Amino acid sequence: MTAPQHDFSGLTAAYVNCTLKPSPETSHTQGLMDNSISIMESQGVTVDRIRAVDHVIAPGVYPDMTQDVPGGNQERDDWPALAERILAADILVLGTPVWLGERSSVASRVIERLYGLSGEQNDRGQYLYYGRAAGVIVTGNEDGAKHIAMNTLYSLQHLGYVIPPQADAAWLGAIGPGPSYLDEGSGGQESDFTRRNTTFMAWNLMHTAAWLKSGGGFPEGGNSTKEWNDGATFDHPNPEYR
Repeated sequence: MTAPQHDFSGLTAAYVNCTLKPSPETSHTQGLMDNSISIMESQGVTVDRIRAVDHVIAPGVYPDMTQDVPGGNQERDDWPALAERILAADILVLGTPVWLGERSSVASRVIERLYGLSGEQNDRGQYLYYGRAAGVIVTGNEDGAKHIAMNTLYSLQHLGYVIPPQADAAWLGAIGPGPSYLDEGSGGQESDFTRRNTTFMAWNLMHTAAWLKSGGGFPEGGNSTKEWNDGATFDHPNPEYR
């Protein structure tokens, strides 16, 4: 059975793979992300693929670590250009392997750099990431997928992304050394649980992004940083403390 007809052709998505492996090494996380990408592209979504480790992403929480930090000594920071690509997308999907039960250090760095822009505002006076949807994909050979999804999705919603239902998908192999997602005999690509969750996540992200885009972004009302900074209280019961 095919899915009902929807027009998602105006949507864009940024898939950021936070594997530790630089290109052109095989990334099992990318293998699972590719299934989600395929679903979106089949529905007309334009997808931008980013492998974060292929770029110099300086540590820190400033928009540009070569310019915005007093006394900064970073010689190069690719983040400003990557941020433009991510901000151009209606949908963000972060992919990460599991290391020691946690998301990769690369994923944490990407989130930290996203956080560096979170104080900026969109054209409605809301925080910058309002009006966009986000999800997460996890692969590995040890426990931690749900913990990583919980942590990562919390981080993204805290920045302002909208998290739809079933916004995570994962595949985990047997604990310890063994076949990974794309390896022959792993059973990864045959897992109905992973296939279902990957599919639902992709569709729910598209639905959510389309709703947001059709309304021109996340609804206004009681959530304008600009108005709050200008003295608005939006019916808070203790306005006298402003």
